[in-house]
Amino acid sequence: MDIRILKYFLAVAYEENITKASELLHISQPSLSKQMKELENEFGKQLFIRGKRKTTLTEDGIFLRKRAEELITLFDKTQQELSSNDSFMSGTVSIGGGYSKIITQTVSKLHSQFPNIHFDFYNGDAIDVQEKLDNGTLDFGVLINPVDIMKYDYIPLPNKDTWGFLMRKDFPLSKKEFIKPCDIKNVPLIIHKRQVLQRELSLWSGIDIEKLNVVATYNVFFNNPVYLVKNGIGCAFVSNQSVDWQEDDNICFRPIYPLSEIQLDIVWKRHQVLSKAANHFLKILREEVL
Repeated sequence: MDIRILKYFLAVAYEENITKASELLHISQPSLSKQMKELENEFGKQLFIRGKRKTTLTEDGIFLRKRAEELITLFDKTQQELSSNDSFMSGTVSIGGGYSKIITQTVSKLHSQFPNIHFDFYNGDAIDVQEKLDNGTLDFGVLINPVDIMKYDYIPLPNKDTWGFLMRKDFPLSKKEFIKPCDIKNVPLIIHKRQVLQRELSLWSGIDIEKLNVVATYNVFFNNPVYLVKNGIGCAFVSNQSVDWQEDDNICFRPIYPLSEIQLDIVWKRHQVLSKAANHFLKILREEVL
């Protein structure tokens, strides 16, 4: 098995059709079918369920797809890093997790110095980001406390964020300057699936999550709750900077009271050998923080 075969496997997995995948890869359909069969024989596992019109993955095939994506990402990153040099800095800096103004500023400065550096932003929840940090497919993660960062090197970011509720301007609570625990009883709420963030809401309100009127949950900030709020589904418990709502004139944010500030940390895997591009990013970020 080599990287080329893994890329062929992913093409079949994505297209769900051997003929379409072979056309995409510019190889013959019989040759591709043979190589996929040889891959199954190599692992001693059935990877595909072959139908007349559709080829889907077995449970083992789904597992291999995930690993293949990770391996190809690492392979491509390594190729870029080895081809980079100090006079012509290139490569990719991959950053996952939440949003921070200082990260954006750092990216802007690094891009102005080295325009050939590419940035890969991955939006996922803390568990997903940490998994990708651990397997090396992300260089950095921006995580919201509380989170266990003992296995990482990290820098606390200076831009504090604030918890609050996102809501439509015609919602009764929008008339308030701050939202108190007594204000959210029976209010339809949209909350994140991450348990530590649910606990944050529960500790502030003094109400168990099960007793709150939770009408919807979400797992990543990219699929943010703005659209649910905009369509009147409920009020979303979010940090002010985690979702992009400022462009919508019908949406507003109201902080909770007592105020609860959020600490963001940028983390990276301890003892990991960072690429030249990633090290330059870290150097500029430290200057920005200081």
